[in-house]
Amino acid sequence: MKNFEELVLPRELRYAKDHEWVSPTAPHRIGVSDFAQDQLGDITFAELPAVGKILAVGEEFGSLESIKSVSSLYSPVSGTVVGVNDALEDDPGLVNREPYAGGWLIEIDLANPGDIDNLMDGETYQGHVKDSV
Repeated sequence: MKNFEELVLPRELRYAKDHEWVSPTAPHRIGVSDFAQDQLGDITFAELPAVGKILAVGEEFGSLESIKSVSSLYSPVSGTVVGVNDALEDDPGLVNREPYAGGWLIEIDLANPGDIDNLMDGETYQGHVKDSV
């Protein structure tokens, strides 16, 4: 497990309390934070929705399976899934190695752009994580 100082928590992203992140500019990618992947351990499988799935804020959209457990994924924003990271099918460990780059999960077309304003900014999320460790 990483120390807080070792975690990479980009300030430009927006974060949900459940540790999913979303990029505030298009394409709006969703993934899990460095903190979340570190807590999960080695990810062995990613279950993701089909393109075209409509999601509401807080709706479960898939799961990540690790050696330790299976963790549900919840959408931090509402919209339609327009892309899925197919690379995770062959290499789910990308989530561990590159949680903000190659390890993104889905892309979503926002139904309500204001959803992003309801999420934590990077600085607030850093405080949220620091309180958790």
